[in-house]
Amino acid sequence: MSGEQPEALVLRLAEAKATKVSEFEPAALIIGSDQVAILQNKILGKPGNYESAFRQLSEMSGHNVRFFTGLCLLNAINEKKQLACIPNDVQFRQLSAAEIERYLIREEPYQCAGSFKSEAFGITLIEKIDGPDPTALIGLPLIKLSEMLRNEKYYLP
Repeated sequence: MSGEQPEALVLRLAEAKATKVSEFEPAALIIGSDQVAILQNKILGKPGNYESAFRQLSEMSGHNVRFFTGLCLLNAINEKKQLACIPNDVQFRQLSAAEIERYLIREEPYQCAGSFKSEAFGITLIEKIDGPDPTALIGLPLIKLSEMLRNEKYYLP
């Protein structure tokens, strides 16, 4: 939605994904997640192709980018929803065109918010990460998800 704040956007999308899955899985705990990157108050979505990804990473070079990851855990049986938005600030190094090109050819992060995959070679593009849950950068905040699962009395080993 136009003018929607990034936090509200990722929460809405995460909830919508979980709700859609619940139509097919009416007796399950369902996880929905979505992510956006913010650079200088501008939302960077999924680039979709090499050219857009190159442009995004060139703009991100040397800057701090805030990633918001929305998480929804939906209990489809009782329709109880838990929602959270996890922010992480990522400081990108100064990147050369050659570094960006090598990364894009190797990783093809065209379906990733901000063209960034922290779980792979994307980590080499940054100086530091600051936030409550670095796993949120891979698109699924595992610390918060573990808490939500415990709230549902679902315990992992």
